[in-house]
Amino acid sequence: MIKSKATRIGDAVIIILCLLLMFICLLPMLNVLARSLSSSEFLIRNEVLLWPKGFNTDAYTTVLNNSKYQHSMIFTAGLTVLCTLLSLTMTVFCAYPLTYDNLKGGSFLNGIIIFTMYFSAGTIPNYLLIKSLGLLENWWVLVIPNCLSVYNMIIMRSFFFSVPDSLREAAEIDGAGPIRTLFSVYLPLSTSVLATLALFYAVGRWNGFSDALLYIKSKEEYFPIQLYLYNILQNSTNAEIATQEGFSNPGLAETVKMATVMFATVPILLVYPWLQRYFVTGVTIGAVKG
Repeated sequence: MIKSKATRIGDAVIIILCLLLMFICLLPMLNVLARSLSSSEFLIRNEVLLWPKGFNTDAYTTVLNNSKYQHSMIFTAGLTVLCTLLSLTMTVFCAYPLTYDNLKGGSFLNGIIIFTMYFSAGTIPNYLLIKSLGLLENWWVLVIPNCLSVYNMIIMRSFFFSVPDSLREAAEIDGAGPIRTLFSVYLPLSTSVLATLALFYAVGRWNGFSDALLYIKSKEEYFPIQLYLYNILQNSTNAEIATQEGFSNPGLAETVKMATVMFATVPILLVYPWLQRYFVTGVTIGAVKG
């Protein structure tokens, strides 16, 4: 089909706007990358914008040689995988029963679950609850309290509702029970929504640090990478503290901060392209032939 001149102009304008928006979104990351690869004297004079000056990788070497960073990165990666798998399991097993109209008390359970999304006890009651459960200074405090997102559960439930009833009925006629129907019918059709929710949970856990900041004070081996980054950003402004943290040259403080930001950001960014191919709508189209 031959496009008219007005259509081609419109497409060109849209492409230019998209490229401009993409460039604007990349600017902060490019600035951080440039600062992390620049010499500290150029940063002090505020001469670095989008291109490194006095190129060096001392900041990256310093961070990689820091045992605290290495342990924190490995711990956070394992924690993210565990939390993502547990959260997906909880989400599926919470959303699936609510799709049955004959579930006793289903409406009440659905209302109670949604109520928790709008109203919470608050920070102090939550802290007292965590303390009474003996989860303070325990790495499980980073897993259990946030293992289910009601918002994500609603997304999962809505997707299950979109699966044609005829598929469930066909499975029941073949003798499949609710669990068999879930694993044989619903989950194979839920690849896209599971990938999307997995990304949501993984990004939330990878970027989370407030729970560790509140509930873990003394056991640094349980610090996630974002809390470690937070401490570096807070402490590297002080030469004495920076030295205590293992950075022998306090003049590297600014570049070390930027390098740590890159290390903490890039891994989760690399996950998105791998999951993007699953973000496809209409996965049930054609599942039932008319």
